Amino acid sequence: MIPVFYGSIFVVSLIFTAIYVFIWHKHFDVNFTMIFTLVPVSCLGYLMNSTAKSMEGAIFSLEIEYIGGCFLQLFMLFSILNLCGIEVTRWLRLGLFFLNACLYGSVLTMGESDLFYKNLRFRMAGGVGILSREYGPMHTVFYAMIVLYFLAGLALIFYSLLRKMQVPRMIIKLLVMPDVICVFSFFVARKLLNGLDVVPLGYVLAEFIYLMIALRVNLYDVSDTVIDSMVQIESIAYISFDFRYRYLGSNESARLLIPELSTTAVDEVFGYQPSQRRIRHYLDRFGRDPEHNSFVYTLPDPDGNEELERIYNVSVNYLYDGARRRGYIITMTDDTAKQKYIRLLDTYNDNLQEEVKEKTRHIIEMHDNLIMSLATMVESRDNSTGGHIRRTSEGVRILVEEIIKEGTLPLSEEFCKDVIKAAPMHDLGKIAVDDAVLRKPGRFTDEEYAKMKQHAAEGARVIHEILLHTDDNSFKQVAENVAHYHHERWDGSGYPEGLAGEQIPIEARIMAIADVYDALVSKRVYKEAFDFEKADRIIMEGMGTQFDPGLRTAYEQARSRLELYYMCV
Repeated sequence: MIPVFYGSIFVVSLIFTAIYVFIWHKHFDVNFTMIFTLVPVSCLGYLMNSTAKSMEGAIFSLEIEYIGGCFLQLFMLFSILNLCGIEVTRWLRLGLFFLNACLYGSVLTMGESDLFYKNLRFRMAGGVGILSREYGPMHTVFYAMIVLYFLAGLALIFYSLLRKMQVPRMIIKLLVMPDVICVFSFFVARKLLNGLDVVPLGYVLAEFIYLMIALRVNLYDVSDTVIDSMVQIESIAYISFDFRYRYLGSNESARLLIPELSTTAVDEVFGYQPSQRRIRHYLDRFGRDPEHNSFVYTLPDPDGNEELERIYNVSVNYLYDGARRRGYIITMTDDTAKQKYIRLLDTYNDNLQEEVKEKTRHIIEMHDNLIMSLATMVESRDNSTGGHIRRTSEGVRILVEEIIKEGTLPLSEEFCKDVIKAAPMHDLGKIAVDDAVLRKPGRFTDEEYAKMKQHAAEGARVIHEILLHTDDNSFKQVAENVAHYHHERWDGSGYPEGLAGEQIPIEARIMAIADVYDALVSKRVYKEAFDFEKADRIIMEGMGTQFDPGLRTAYEQARSRLELYYMCV
């Protein structure tokens, strides 16, 4: 049964070590790794001792056992020093390790000297090997070492509990247990169990406690849960909490910014003191809505000088341990200079924006008036089209409004405004037509008509030059298209390009109806004005040949408004 007992303990120790390997993190204390390495080795020694069949086998198993016995207490002490944040020199650590190595060296002399054991005798009883031995002087030193390390560890733990506010309370409590368990198994349990050596059981229990510590310890070290290089930036403060709002830790920048943190015990529930409520508010708000994780923390000047107040950007995020969420982390970045600069800019920009709006409006008005003046000047050279620009512009407006009401064409609001604004520019190309042709009182000859038709392409060129440096590219394109293609026909028989159907831009198709309608109902040098019925009949007959049939309904809806307008002009 004894080999089964030790074999079970050895298996459990391996399982705990495997768990430690699985959860291992680069920031784990190296002493943890030594503890989880030595415990299975020592337990293996006890298992080998229980199955030894010779003196040599028994001595070898004892040598394996005492690897743990001689070094585990040392690494437990080192882990207490590290977790409690107590600095000791490297030379002291090296010296203690050397003394323990010397002690283990005496263990290796078993069977050859009386330093550790003397009068060794081996016998078999009931199929079980029994090694009788008497303690040598170094064994007494071994016991003294265990007691001294135990007492030193307890002293460090109680000192940290009383004086080290930044050491986690839970970790301190857990650290007591492995030391107590190991010492109890060495000096008490063996006597209570009639000589059965339960030291490996104590090791395994201690291993379990260290697993609990390993799972928890990274939460308390802020520099291990955020990017290490960022933690070193003095203008950035970090504060961490678990999901129960227990304070886990902070960096020095945070404690300088919020002095109350220095007197807040780790693992203390945060937020009940008045000075803590603002930070707790950030956590509560983030807990309700993780999307709302940015805040502004203002630190007023004690003397009330607004110029000396500090402004911090506060960001709340989840605290991760590997890929697992374990709590919250608050990041506070000094943003004073930027915020004060923004305030100054806001005041300046408010005034500047009003001035820019006014100047922009004035420039746009000047630009539009200049274009309209240019179009009027061109129209004044043509003695047959007085008022044509104003009338066709209103015709385009009426047609566009009816197209919008109809809703069959997906025209944007900006596009519709551009078409109406571009309508007065459709005949700008006439500026390049000779006066003899432009002002001829009768019908054109074929040669004269060919010259007149050039005004469409020329208009597009003139508009391109006028609007070359404008930022409004969409209006520039619409204006060019209106001038260039308003004489194209749906059946492809128009000019200057002979485009057909939807090859003709929609803005030019709209302009064509307004342009022809005005020519029909207005008096020209070569004809009298047609009545509305005749003009309407000509427009309707042209749907599908001269005009876009898709605009028929919009024209029909606009007809009464067009007639009313022309009766009033």
